[in-house]
Amino acid sequence: MVAALRKLIAGLAPGDRLPSSRELTVRHHVGPATVSRAIARLAAEGAVVTRPGSGTFVAARPADQGGGADTSWQSVALAGRDASAEPPVPLPDGAVALSGGYPHESLQPTRALAAALARAARRPGAWRR
Repeated sequence: MVAALRKLIAGLAPGDRLPSSRELTVRHHVGPATVSRAIARLAAEGAVVTRPGSGTFVAARPADQGGGADTSWQSVALAGRDASAEPPVPLPDGAVALSGGYPHESLQPTRALAAALARAARRPGAWRR
């Protein structure tokens, strides 16, 4: 379902509205929970924006497609530190250096964080001050 929605999003412009959940369930012969999970995943990835009562819309695409994620905050957060520096003592085989300020990708709970963010964003007052 996620792959089908990605293909649909690729053909739409930022701000375009996706078909309703009801229409997607009929079109793809899946249940409403499957559509909801797929949209939540795409929302967590930043591909779509959901607006309760209005629908799901294609999110604005980053201006620089080839550059990857915005890492400009790192120059402020790690000012004066070289995150790529080797540790002062050699690490044993299989050890992961945590001194650089960035946990290894395998240690980051990205799935759990994405799910939590998607749940939080769906709460009624999530976007209020």
